[in-house]
Amino acid sequence: MQIGRVSTAMITPFSPDGSIHFEMVAKLIEHLIATGTDSLVVCGTTGESPTLTSQEKEDLIRFTVETVNKRIPVIAGTGSNSTMASIELTKIAEETGVDGIMLVTPYYNKPDQRGMFEHFKTIANATNLPVLLYNIPGRSVVNMLPETVIKLSEVSNIQAIKEAGGNLEQMSDIIAGSLSDFDVYSGDDGLTLPLLSIGGAGVVSVASHVVGEDMQKLIKAFEEGRHQDAAIIHHAMLPLIRALFAKPNPVPVKYALGKLGLDVGSVRLPLVDMTIEEKQEFDLAWDQYELKRKNFN
Repeated sequence: MQIGRVSTAMITPFSPDGSIHFEMVAKLIEHLIATGTDSLVVCGTTGESPTLTSQEKEDLIRFTVETVNKRIPVIAGTGSNSTMASIELTKIAEETGVDGIMLVTPYYNKPDQRGMFEHFKTIANATNLPVLLYNIPGRSVVNMLPETVIKLSEVSNIQAIKEAGGNLEQMSDIIAGSLSDFDVYSGDDGLTLPLLSIGGAGVVSVASHVVGEDMQKLIKAFEEGRHQDAAIIHHAMLPLIRALFAKPNPVPVKYALGKLGLDVGSVRLPLVDMTIEEKQEFDLAWDQYELKRKNFN
């Protein structure tokens, strides 16, 4: 599975009536490809997957695959806290022609490490698609430990993990203990550079919706040994990243896309849009970043 250095966890645009705005999905895809996204993750957390119906997920995955038309890889979020439901959606995604699937740690039912291992192994064995694991303790409550990930990395089509636990030590243990062809991606934009420094593969990003080119510049600078340049971009980007996550994801990034002329609509309940005051706070972080980025453009 060729995820690349910067994969975007794509938001789902909605029309005023709350339905998926497929015309805007197409425009967003073109924007992301043009601004440095190496691959797309559709129907993930940022895509508000908990509020999408099964039919909407199928329609969105199919539309994304058709619109991308093999220009970059498309990874479908098919994981849930039901193993059988995850397999069902995975088989549907496989039929649409996606390049891989992303499987989140099961939420709410709180499996132990053995349960998580069996869950992911069972889904992986039910498909020929490459698998990207997704560990996000802040949302799923359970934390998949490095030894479990390392054991899962021995399953032939489990090829990478998106680690969104914010724990560099845990990421380091996975990198050290897994085979060299198993990739570890940061699920936190702010940890992209630190993860690269310990052997990580890149980032599954939210910020890349609006600063994709700059994220690629950061990674390129690091890879070329221009570590000071990479650090300048990292430090400039951090306040904006914090602003992008100051409210529940993807509320701020949808607002930010509007500032770029992409009206991707509102969020679905139980999420709500930012207040006027919250938008003003975000605008301040945005304007400050625009000034800072002149130093590395």
